[in-house]
Amino acid sequence: MKRKHEQGQHFLRSPRLVAELVGHSNIRKNDTVYDLGAGSGVIASVLANRCKQVIAVEIEPEALKKLRQNLGHVENLVIIDSDILALDPAPGTYKIFANIPFSLSARVVRKFTSGENTPKAIYLIVQKQFARKLVPGDDHFTSALAAQIGPWWIVRVRKPLRKTDFTPPPAVDTVLLEIKRREQPMAALDQAAYHDYIAKAFSDQVFFRNLPLQKAGISAELRPSQLTIEQWLELYATS
Repeated sequence: MKRKHEQGQHFLRSPRLVAELVGHSNIRKNDTVYDLGAGSGVIASVLANRCKQVIAVEIEPEALKKLRQNLGHVENLVIIDSDILALDPAPGTYKIFANIPFSLSARVVRKFTSGENTPKAIYLIVQKQFARKLVPGDDHFTSALAAQIGPWWIVRVRKPLRKTDFTPPPAVDTVLLEIKRREQPMAALDQAAYHDYIAKAFSDQVFFRNLPLQKAGISAELRPSQLTIEQWLELYATS
């Protein structure tokens, strides 16, 4: 497949590597799995041998043609011509495993972690820097998106990748990121209202400083990106 520079596409070199990465996931034989931006079908072909059904989603005409040539005969695989950001997954339990364009990472995470029909787990190949901002930790800042999804999702890095794992090699470090739905949310929340609250706290310094930080036991010296998920929930509950 020819790289689409404007989409930031970097394709995995081999099915063997994909199989290794899928082995680091919780994808099982009875699962339905969506491959977003399936390209020529390297990931989808591996998934088809591992799970019950694969939904390969692609919209770029050249890639879609190649995908149909390579995998159109596979019985447990369905090809959908769609923009992944406009995709409406069918009702039922599903998971995601995909190598998406890096530029879409935040939008894809935001789309598939909110709403009613969310997956049980999401596995994405993303830039390491993006992943670090999603994984809660004391040694780095977290993003607004991390704070927004934290009550409902557990996020961790499953495996780092090498630049030579891709063609063409990316200029940045990459990882396999796992976003797994919690069995129970950390708190009973209106998700849309909580998301809006976090967004405003990160974007409006005056709004954040006027929140009841002291009442929530949070130092006034901390910035939004330094708060833990637990601190955000306490702050939200006392606001």
